Amino acid sequence: MSLLLSVFEQGLIFAIVSIGVYITYKILDFPDLSVDGTFPLGAAVTSVLLLNGTNPFLASLAAFVTGCIGGAVTGFLHVKLKITNLLCGILVMIALYSINLRIMTKSNIPLFGESTVFSTSLMPLVIIGIFVVLVKIGLDLFLKTKLGFILIATGNNEQLVTMLGVNKNSIKMLGLMLSNGIVALGGALMAQYQGFSDVGMGSGIVVMGLAAVIMGEALFKRMSFIKATTMVTLGSILYKGAIAIALQLGLAATDLKLITAVIVVIALSFKGNFSLKPKKNYGGEANAKIRKLVQDVQ
Repeated sequence: MSLLLSVFEQGLIFAIVSIGVYITYKILDFPDLSVDGTFPLGAAVTSVLLLNGTNPFLASLAAFVTGCIGGAVTGFLHVKLKITNLLCGILVMIALYSINLRIMTKSNIPLFGESTVFSTSLMPLVIIGIFVVLVKIGLDLFLKTKLGFILIATGNNEQLVTMLGVNKNSIKMLGLMLSNGIVALGGALMAQYQGFSDVGMGSGIVVMGLAAVIMGEALFKRMSFIKATTMVTLGSILYKGAIAIALQLGLAATDLKLITAVIVVIALSFKGNFSLKPKKNYGGEANAKIRKLVQDVQ
């Protein structure tokens, strides 16, 4: 029972990270590796603030803001300096490693005895669930707004968006900021949940997030009534469950990266042809919808 509870708790925390990864990989078709740096950035900022007596909820909010700043840097390198999306993500990820060390002043910060979002009478699962619901519903509502539609349109047909007079670079930066902010929030919750932050805790996060996105889409895509964010959430829980089963079967913790790679391969094989973003449709009807959405914003 305790194992099942732990899987749900960690799976839901990781669902927040996966939702952030979903924004860049599925909506924007942007392979953003900077999330490997913004995840521990959120944990580092939260840990330092908690040690200085900051309210844990405000510390988590600060982690979200700093994550947005990290995403903005990635966007700046890409849209202003014209660096390729993959390379600018790598550059920010590398830079954030040193920045996180600067923030933490050491490689590991213990939080045992400090007040966290879990220092209440509520069960950790309930608190994590509230955060997940807020992030999921918040993103779902945002994507239904005019600006959200423009974000989707930019990932699907950025040429048309540009032709209609919308600055696609600004929209890309918005998506990157939102994605990395959500990932940093996940890092903040993980640090408080496990009782410490570590400068290396972001290693492989982007691959794990992508694994959750792929699993969720592969297993639940045919259920049209399930939203994409819900698929990602369920995929995250299933991913953590698969990891837990593998460890229970006797595999060492040092094999986690190998297990993740195997899960991704199986999910990709099960799903067939996988595309990071929805299939493009440049037909008249699709373009007309995008054109109307863009014109409504103007």
